[in-house]
Amino acid sequence: MCGICGELRLDGHVPDLAVLGRMLHRLERRGPDHEGSYSDGPLALGHRRLAIIDLSQRSHQPMIDNELGLVLVFNGTIYNYRDLRAELRERGYNFFSDGDSEVILKAYAAWGEQCVEHLTGMFAFAIWDIRCQRLFLARDRLGIKPLYYSHDGKTFHFASNTQALLAAGGADVGIDPLGLHHQFTLHGVIPAPRTLLNGIRKLAPGHTLTIDKDGRRSERQYWQLYAHRPSEPRSEQEWTEAIHTALKKAVKRRLEIADVPVGVLLSGGLDSSLLVGLLAEQGVKDILTFSIGFEDVPEEKGSEFEYSDQVVAMYDTRHHKYAISNDQVLLRLPEAVEQMAEPMVGQDAVAFYLLAERVAQEVKVVQSGQGADEVFGGYFWYPRMEAEGGTDLERFAKHYFDRPHSEFLQTVAEPFRGEDHTGMLIEKLLTQPGADTFIDRVLRMDTTTLIVDDPVKRVDNMTMAWGLEARVPFLDHELVELAMQLPPELKLGSGGKHVLKKIARGLIPDGVIDRPKGYFPMPALKYVRGPFLDFMRDILDSNACRQRGLFNRAYVEKLLAEPEQHFTYLRGSKLWHLALLELWLQRNVDIYY
Repeated sequence: MCGICGELRLDGHVPDLAVLGRMLHRLERRGPDHEGSYSDGPLALGHRRLAIIDLSQRSHQPMIDNELGLVLVFNGTIYNYRDLRAELRERGYNFFSDGDSEVILKAYAAWGEQCVEHLTGMFAFAIWDIRCQRLFLARDRLGIKPLYYSHDGKTFHFASNTQALLAAGGADVGIDPLGLHHQFTLHGVIPAPRTLLNGIRKLAPGHTLTIDKDGRRSERQYWQLYAHRPSEPRSEQEWTEAIHTALKKAVKRRLEIADVPVGVLLSGGLDSSLLVGLLAEQGVKDILTFSIGFEDVPEEKGSEFEYSDQVVAMYDTRHHKYAISNDQVLLRLPEAVEQMAEPMVGQDAVAFYLLAERVAQEVKVVQSGQGADEVFGGYFWYPRMEAEGGTDLERFAKHYFDRPHSEFLQTVAEPFRGEDHTGMLIEKLLTQPGADTFIDRVLRMDTTTLIVDDPVKRVDNMTMAWGLEARVPFLDHELVELAMQLPPELKLGSGGKHVLKKIARGLIPDGVIDRPKGYFPMPALKYVRGPFLDFMRDILDSNACRQRGLFNRAYVEKLLAEPEQHFTYLRGSKLWHLALLELWLQRNVDIYY
C-alpha cells in the first residue's frame, strides 16, 4: 500500500525532477516508510512506500528489473501473488524479492496488458517499458485503489491523489460543469473519468491505459460485471453456503497476505461484526478491533458502542474504543478535508480520518466492511425503488438523488447551469445490457460506479492519510461476481442483506443482526448548529467563496437561515454539501493557483 506518481514528457524534453519532488511530498502520508524515484529519458517515476509484504529493501520501489527492461510503481496488494509467483517460476522467471510487487513485473513480461486479468486484489500501478518507451497504467476491477492523471498535450502526469497533480502544476483547475452536477446530485460521487476539475481525470475501475513517448494513447476495459441468474438454479441453502464459502476465503486472504498484524474496524453494524465472526470461525484468536463514537444530539445518537461491545464480549477481542468530542471534530475538520482527493460529503469521511489516526498507532492494516450494502442490497431505498412505477431513471432518482435538476439550477451561479447531466449518465448506466431485473441493474451500477467514489474512496483517502491500509473483503471480485447472480429476494429479504443475515446467525449476537441499520453517525455534520453553523457560514461568506462565484448567493443565504430545514432525501445536510466543496477548493486548489 503506497503512493505512486510519474511524469511523462511528450514534447521531447526531460522531466523536471523538482516537479516529481513536489508530487512525492503530497504522497508522503500514504507511504511513510520509504521514498524512491527513477528517471529514464522522457519519464520520471516516484514512490512512497507503506511496507506490508516483504518488509526488506528488496521490495522498495520504483522496482527495476534490468533483465526484463521494466520499471514498476505499485499501490495495493495482490492476494494471489504466491500462486502467481509459483506459476511464473515454472515459466522460467527468476525472482529477487519475496513480495507481491515483483510478481506484477513478471506477469507483465509474461502476459503483457492481459496481466491484470491474472491479478486478484486491489491495485493501481504503472509499468515503464524501457525498450519500447511506453507507459502502462492499470486500476483494479472495483476501483479500490485510486489513479488520477492530467494531460495537457506536452506532459502526462499521474498520481494516487489529486493533491500531487495540483502540486505538479499546469492542470486546468476550472470547474467541470458535468462534474459539478454529479457532485451535487450523487452525494459527492463523480464517476470516472471525470472529477470536479477540468484538467484532472481518473482511470475508470477495470481499465488499463497505455501511452507512449509520442503521446499515442489507448484505453482498454478488461473486466465487466454481469447480473444474470445461473443456468442451473440453486436453492436458498445452496446460495447461502456458496456465499459463506466465498466470504470466508475473502476474509482469510486479507488476513494472511501480510507480514504485519491485521485488525478490524468494528462499527457495530452487521458487516464489520460479521468480519470478526468469520475470522473467529476460521480459528483466528486475539482479534484486534477498533471502534469510534461521537457526541449525541437530541435527534440522533453519535455512537454504536452498544452493538460493537456485544461483538467484543462474544469473542473477547483486543478492543480499542475511541470517543471523540464535537470540539475535536470541528478543530480537525479542515485538516481532514485537505486529505480528500475529491470533496466527499459523507459525514463518516471525517469519522474515518479521526479513527485511522488512532488505529495507525497500533497496526498498519485493517479489514473494513465497505461494499456489503451495495453488493447484497442492504440500503432501505432499494425496495422502495423496486416498488415504484416509471422508468428506471425515475425510480432511482426519486429515492437517491440529493436534489432534482431544477434545484441544482437554483444552487449554482448562471455560468455553471446546463443540462441534466446526472440524469443522462444514470439513465445510460441503467440501460446497459447484462442484468436481469431492475434491482440487478441498480446494484450493479452501485457496485461498479457509485460505491467507487463514495465509501470506497472515502476509506482509502482517510486511512492512507495516516499510513493505514484498509482491506475490503466484501469487494473481493470473485465474491462480487457470485453475489451478482443471487436472486433479488435473497438480497432484499429480511429488511436487506438476507443471505448475510443467515450466515451471521450464530456467528455474531442476534442483537447486532436484528438491530435497525446504522450509518456511522456524526450528528454535528447533519444537524448543523452552534459552532458548526458559524464555521460553515464563515466559509461560505469568505472572500474566496464570493469571488469564485460558484454558488447562487440567494440559495446560500436560504440554507444559512434555516440549516436544519434543508436535507437531502438520504438525510444529508445541504449546507454541509456547499461548505465542504468550498472548503476543499480553498485547502487544495487555491494554495497552488
